Amino acid sequence: MKAIRVHRFGGPEVLAFEDVEAPRAGPDQVVVRVRAAGVNPADTYMRAGAYSVKPPLPYTPGSDAAGTIESVGADVRGWSVGDRVYTARTLSGAYAELALATAAQVHPLPARVSFAQGAGVYVPYATAYRALRQIANARGGETVLVHGASGGVGIAAVQLARAMGLTVIGTAGSDAGRELARREGAHVVLDHHDPKYRDAVPPVDVIVEMLANENLGHDLRMLAPRGRVVVVGSRGDVTITPRDLMTRDASVHALLLWNVSDADARDIHGALGAGLEDGTLRPVIGKELPLADAARAHEEVMKPGAYGKIVLTP
Repeated sequence: MKAIRVHRFGGPEVLAFEDVEAPRAGPDQVVVRVRAAGVNPADTYMRAGAYSVKPPLPYTPGSDAAGTIESVGADVRGWSVGDRVYTARTLSGAYAELALATAAQVHPLPARVSFAQGAGVYVPYATAYRALRQIANARGGETVLVHGASGGVGIAAVQLARAMGLTVIGTAGSDAGRELARREGAHVVLDHHDPKYRDAVPPVDVIVEMLANENLGHDLRMLAPRGRVVVVGSRGDVTITPRDLMTRDASVHALLLWNVSDADARDIHGALGAGLEDGTLRPVIGKELPLADAARAHEEVMKPGAYGKIVLTP
């Protein structure tokens, strides 16, 4: 089968399109025929060797895939060949024609959700749900500011926040991105390239922060009393003024999906499954590229002006 392999850490050029041996399911495992694989910024950090989790070389990147069950292990119950699924991590990597996963790493993909959309579920929507519900404990009637509301996590956060009854303020860096954020449910959308956009933000209860190294110091001054910032992305260091937290009894939190407990994972995927099934959650695909173009996908996902998810199709 074809797969992307990384034999050394480095730039996008280290992503090699190769023939590899097809995986076989062990007793408690399944093999998924990948119809689409999601590309996330974390994939690029891992490829560069700069992520908190460094896989042993060589490896196949990717945690997010969608497709059909190709084969099941002898001890697997509840899954059959042909079932539509999305993955929440895999054992062998998602950038491939086939992916090996444990039975617990696959989740039902409703018929109304395309495979490309399914590849945009796990990291974006699990991150947004964990940030809003499990960490910030956001409540109906509160106001949330979603930075980068036109990207994968941003769109997920907007849709989830609307479903939870929050007032949603989103930011985006392009006209198309701002229109997308509005379409997906943001009540107010601002241009984060405008140096005065923060003046238009009232005190907010929750901030979902995608680029803490640029925004965190400013975020603290936009919080309402007992406000919460949840950091889901950062590309460097930042200086803050603790008094901005102290005067508001506010707090800063952060998350990494690798830290999710089994109980929290059940909560996450129960909620996401219901939202996908009833149409509340609607992954937006901005670009589909062939699997062989993984290097280009890694370049695109790090560019400003995010618009939906980038997925690879084997």
